Amino acid sequence: MSTPRLFQPLRLDALELENRILIAPMCQYSARDGEASDWHMMHLGQLAMSGAGLLTIEATAVSPEGRITYGDLGLYNDACERELGRVLGAVRDYAPIPVCIQIAHAGRKASSEVPWRGGAQVAVESPHGWLTEAPSALAHADGEVAPRALDAADLKRLRDAFVATARRAMRLGIDAVEIHAAHGYLLHQFLSPLSNRRTDAYGGSLENRMRFPLEVFDAVRDAVPAGKPVWARVSATDWVEEGWEVEQTVAFAEALKARGAAAIHVSTGGVSPKQKIVLGPGYQVPFAERVRAATDLPTIAVGLITEPRQAEQILAEGKADAISLARAMLYDPRWPWHAAAELGARVRAPKQYWRSQPREYKDLFKDAAFGQR
Repeated sequence: MSTPRLFQPLRLDALELENRILIAPMCQYSARDGEASDWHMMHLGQLAMSGAGLLTIEATAVSPEGRITYGDLGLYNDACERELGRVLGAVRDYAPIPVCIQIAHAGRKASSEVPWRGGAQVAVESPHGWLTEAPSALAHADGEVAPRALDAADLKRLRDAFVATARRAMRLGIDAVEIHAAHGYLLHQFLSPLSNRRTDAYGGSLENRMRFPLEVFDAVRDAVPAGKPVWARVSATDWVEEGWEVEQTVAFAEALKARGAAAIHVSTGGVSPKQKIVLGPGYQVPFAERVRAATDLPTIAVGLITEPRQAEQILAEGKADAISLARAMLYDPRWPWHAAAELGARVRAPKQYWRSQPREYKDLFKDAAFGQR
């Protein structure tokens, strides 16, 4: 019996993933001054035992001002590096899974309240607030304080910040880097004509709007050793008329491929509260399929992919090369185990948990160096 596509290996540059189930970056809003906490150790630890092929650390800010909320994870100073290193060290002692980090800057969507307190913009004068920065002095939503428009010196500062964060990630032994250019955050703000009204070389035409995100990618790619994969997460459409759309995403993906991107992670939306998203199972998969067909880049699909046979069908039909799970993985941190059982595959799991497998799946688990501290 052949191995299901979902459980076949995937190679991204020199990184070999054991299967095509990727844990998406999911903000926890549980850091202190950007520093990882014991919550992160517990959260990442349970996901690291899931049997997935790759674990991606949540959106990790390249500067304090780049955090979405005051509870966001950062990797912009020695304290942040030390605490994330502490968490990853404990996780790696017990769960050998490749780790990716998503590095990000929230732009005008920064200085927000945590979601369970409403998520609204926090006032500049608040102890938890600050003035945001963005390509143009345009507020994200009505009633919000407009960001400060970035000048040439700011662009250099931010490029350097992305590079510094990538270098810190490499010192921590992280295996891959995803650059966040989706969901209405800073790099997406440069790409979208809805948020970028600049009149210099970084605004106007598609080529100009792509310029800064591509400069950031180039700088990060140069800072990460050869063989370690770097890619971007993108929003394929703004779901708003006259906004960023899939054909522009194809052009951006082609430019990333030419610069050595190992993959493209295709999501949608986030740049405007006026978006009108048509939700449904796998609703973003057609965008991933379009980008994959046009560029032949290894493509990661995400968005209401919740069932193993649904994920397998997406891959078997050539619509994507890997599946990224977020909320589904939070709800069921053993999703890969259950998918392997349903599809007739095998998955790595700690020996301490082997006795949990149902009797009808006695060959479900493979050996792994879990719990060998």
